[in-house]
Amino acid sequence: MNPYLLEVCVDSTESALEAAAGGADRLELCSNLIIGGTTPSAALFREIRSMTDIRIHALIRPRFGDFCYTNHEFHIMLEEVKQFAALGAEGIVIGILKPDGNLDLERMRLLIEAAGDMSVTLHRAFDVCRNPQAALHEAIDLGIRTILTSGQENSCLSGRALLDRLVKEAAGRIDILAGAGINASVIRTLAESTGVRSFHMSGKTVLDSSMVYRRQNVNMGLPSLSEYEIWRTDREEIKKARRVLDELSSL
Repeated sequence: MNPYLLEVCVDSTESALEAAAGGADRLELCSNLIIGGTTPSAALFREIRSMTDIRIHALIRPRFGDFCYTNHEFHIMLEEVKQFAALGAEGIVIGILKPDGNLDLERMRLLIEAAGDMSVTLHRAFDVCRNPQAALHEAIDLGIRTILTSGQENSCLSGRALLDRLVKEAAGRIDILAGAGINASVIRTLAESTGVRSFHMSGKTVLDSSMVYRRQNVNMGLPSLSEYEIWRTDREEIKKARRVLDELSSL
């Protein structure tokens, strides 16, 4: 078994199949990756599962923005965890903060209980929490298996000092999954400088829309984003990352 893990974040069937073909070990499945990801639909999960048996961890995030949720939002999240358990997802990816920046342990415990045998990842809510060391130990106590983190910076390279401390403090009790800015060119540096063995990337490429007719000056969302660009995982980017991890595992 390869001691290095590659997780690819995808929000479409096309991206999921590209990731699997490129050598990903598992998927983090979401919708709306362009805004950091929200909960994917059951139909998207079923479509991908019908095409590949790669492990799927479903993101549970009801909206864009902070990680402090209303009661209505939390009830939706709880039902979504139950839904993905019934669908056969191998894991869920969650994170809830209280207004003071600490983990909302009570609500997270309820989500984890609903997850049953599914693996649980604490997502990048960790990167905006008040005290990462405290949150690390709380996640371990909750039985969470993985923390996805950039080291509380915009990129994993900028956060590698904290990543190094987290790996040492975790001492194998929880997996530290490095994300934000991961590609083949940075994996070796991070692995050697932090001891991180699990990596999270999208491997995205931007495709031109197949639309021939294009109405200008009408935008359906963020004005900075073109309606005629499609984000999709590129299997060649995943293959490059896989090769680096395979080389590291052979040392």
